[in-house]
Amino acid sequence: MSSSANRPLVYIISAPSGSGKSTLVNELLKSVRDLDFSISYTTRAPRGSEINGSQYYFVSRSEFEKMIRDDEFLEHAEVFGKDLYGTARRFLREAEQKGHDLLLDIDVQGAAQIQKKLPDATSIFILPPDRKTLEKRLRKRGEDRGEVIDRRLIAASREIQNYDRYNYILVNDLLEESSKNLQAIVQSERLRRSGKPLSEEESKTVALADRCRLANVRDRLKRILDSFKPPEGSGGGNPP
Repeated sequence: MSSSANRPLVYIISAPSGSGKSTLVNELLKSVRDLDFSISYTTRAPRGSEINGSQYYFVSRSEFEKMIRDDEFLEHAEVFGKDLYGTARRFLREAEQKGHDLLLDIDVQGAAQIQKKLPDATSIFILPPDRKTLEKRLRKRGEDRGEVIDRRLIAASREIQNYDRYNYILVNDLLEESSKNLQAIVQSERLRRSGKPLSEEESKTVALADRCRLANVRDRLKRILDSFKPPEGSGGGNPP
């Protein structure tokens, strides 16, 4: 598959923890055909009901470091100064062999690496409607202790500053609407690549996706970003 038209379309999805990304990705994979999901490798321990090879591939640090030395990753990063995460190159090769596109669920560090190596990749950043909603979601899911949630909120305030590196911004307020928007983004990129005249329905799909383009959501973004700013006199919200 030497032709660029036959190479997989690569979709990068990033989001602060608790933004509902996993739910949206699961809905997307159910609804869109010929879309493979790259399961990340990590050195962290499984949580709750997580199964190796389902949510993540759980490996030892020594095994992960060997994969780095063998250049097996498209991207990799250390998160919170503790756990390593990475996207294996093999998923891109396998998608190409099957004639499928590839979806990468990675953080902003990994996304920056992928964008350098695959500049044609379509990048999507998922945001909560505001900080208060994000905190509520993190506490409701009950996976983390209070201090971990506080750390995730601080990390989120930093991550969202990278929004302008992404092609599309998806504000996950109403799940059904957000799911339709995400599907439209994926499908519209396929339609653009095909170069074929669009039907009326396909034109509606492209128009729906275009509403999520960075240039078209800046007004709403300002309100979201402002909600993550620390209150005046709080000392700037730096982590302990």
